[in-house]
Amino acid sequence: MKGLDVLDWVVISAYFVILLGVAWWVIRQKQKNTEDYFLAGRNIGWFMVGASIFASNIGSEHVVGLAGNGAGDKMPLLIYELHAWIVLMLGWVFLPFYARSGVFTMPEFLEKRFDARSRWVLSIVSLIAYILTKVSVTIYAGGVVVSALLGIPFWIGAVATVALTGLYTILGGMRAVVYTETIQAIVLVLGAGILSFMGLEAVGGWGALKATIGVDYFNMWRPNSDPDYPWLPLFLTSTIVGIWYWCTDQVIVQRVLTAKSIKAGRRGSIFGALLKLMPVFLFLIPGVVALGLKLQGKLDWNSPDEAFPVLMSNLLPSGLRGLVAAGLLAALMSSLASVFNSCSTLFTLDIYKKLKPEKPEEELVKTGRTATFFVVGLGLLWIPVITRLSDGLYEYLQNVQAYISPPITAVFLLGIFYKRINANGAIATLIGGLIIGFSKLTLEIMKSSFSEGSFLFNLADVNWLVFAAYFFALCVAIAVIVSMFYPAPSAAQLSGLTFGTVTATQKADNKLSYTIWDIVASVLVVFIVLYIMISFSTLSL
Repeated sequence: MKGLDVLDWVVISAYFVILLGVAWWVIRQKQKNTEDYFLAGRNIGWFMVGASIFASNIGSEHVVGLAGNGAGDKMPLLIYELHAWIVLMLGWVFLPFYARSGVFTMPEFLEKRFDARSRWVLSIVSLIAYILTKVSVTIYAGGVVVSALLGIPFWIGAVATVALTGLYTILGGMRAVVYTETIQAIVLVLGAGILSFMGLEAVGGWGALKATIGVDYFNMWRPNSDPDYPWLPLFLTSTIVGIWYWCTDQVIVQRVLTAKSIKAGRRGSIFGALLKLMPVFLFLIPGVVALGLKLQGKLDWNSPDEAFPVLMSNLLPSGLRGLVAAGLLAALMSSLASVFNSCSTLFTLDIYKKLKPEKPEEELVKTGRTATFFVVGLGLLWIPVITRLSDGLYEYLQNVQAYISPPITAVFLLGIFYKRINANGAIATLIGGLIIGFSKLTLEIMKSSFSEGSFLFNLADVNWLVFAAYFFALCVAIAVIVSMFYPAPSAAQLSGLTFGTVTATQKADNKLSYTIWDIVASVLVVFIVLYIMISFSTLSL
C-alpha cells in the first residue's frame, strides 16, 4: 500500500475540522430533556433521517468486508445489500405503529403491545449484543483500518477514533449523531463512487471485467444443494435478519423516530432505501475490480479484505486518496456513534428509568451521557479479546445475527399483524428463542471437540442459513401455540398497535402522510432490487 502524502492529510484534516465544527455547533444547543437528547427533539427532516439510516448501517468493517466478498467469491452474500425493499417496510409498515405509540425504544414498544417482561428481555439482550459485537468489532476493524491508512499503531488509531466519536456523542446526543452522519454519508458516497469509476476505467470497463473474471463469477444464486449458500435458505434467512435489523433494531429505528412527522420518517426511510442500493456499486464492485486487476497482473494483494484499501492506495491520485480515506474514517465514526447513542438510550430509558421512575429529565440526560461513556469503555476493554479471537470471531459474525434475529422478528411481526398473540406467547418466544439460538452458536464454537458423526456434531454442522429458516418457523409456532393457552389481549391494550385495531381516524391520518411520489419512489426501489437480483444471476436455480 502507498502511504498518504501532504495533500491527502490536508483533505483528511479539512474533513475533521468540518465534522468537529458541526458537532460543536450542536453541542452548544441546550438539551435538557430526554426527547431532545435521545431523539433530537423529534424534529429531523427526511433528508437527514435517510442519510443517518445509511451512515448507521455502513461501518469500516462493512466497507472492507463487502469489497472482500466481491474479491473472494462470496457473491451470494450480496443479498444482504439488497435489503432496500425491507427498509421500505420500516417506513410503510412499522413506522405508523411506532409513531402512534409514542415510544423512544423498541423494548418500550414491546411493553405497550405485550408487557414489561418482554421489554426487560429485549433491552438486556440488545445491550449485551451491541457491546460484544457491534461496538467491539467496529472498534477493532476501525483500529485496523486507521492504522493501515495513517501508518500509526493499532491501539493509537482505535483509541483516538473511539475517543473522538464518543466525545461528540456524549456531549451532543442524537442531534450531533444525525448531523455528523449526514456529512459522513456524503463523504463516503463521494469517495467510494470515485474509486468505483476509476477502478472500472483501469480494468478496461464492465465488459473487460466480466471477460477477465468470467460471467459465472457474478452469479449470486447457487443451487439448494450448495453446502454454503443454498439459494432458498439464503433468501429466507436474509429476509428474517433484514426485518430484525431494519425494522426492529434500536440503532436503525431510532433514526426514523427522530423525524418531525410520520411523513418525514417515511420519506427518510424511502431515501435511506435508495441509498442502501449504493453499497453494491460503491463497495462490492471495487472488490471485484481489485480481483480483475490482480488477474490482469496490475495489482497485488494477499487477502480479499485487503482489496479495497490496496485498490484505493494504488489507483487514486493524491488528494482523492485522502478523500476516500476520510470516507472510511467517516464510516467507522458514524456506525460507532449510532451504536453508542442507541446503547445509552436503551440503558437510560428501558433500564434506569424503570428502576428510578421519579428521576427528572435533566438527570436522565446525565445518565445517558454516563452510559455512553461506559459503553465506550467496555468496547475498548473487549478489544484484547477481539485481537486474540479475531479469526474465529469474524468467521462466526455472519451467523450470529441469524441466531439472534428469528425470535425478535417473529414477536414483532406477529405482534403487529396478529392481534391474538399475547404477552405469554411473546415472552416464551423471546426466552425460548434466546436459549435455542445461543445453544446452536455454542455448539458451532465447540464443534471440533465432538466426535464426527455424533448427534451434537451433526447438529453443530447444520448450515446456519438452513437452521435459521427452521428456527424462525419454530419461533412463530411457539408464539401462536403458547398464546392460545391464555386469554386474548384486551381491545384497550391493542388499540392502534396492531393492524386489526387501527381506527378510521388513524387510517385517515396515515393516508395524509404520503403522496403519489412517495409510492412512485418506493416502486422504483423495488424494481431496482429485482433488476440487480436478475443481473447477478444465471437463472439456474
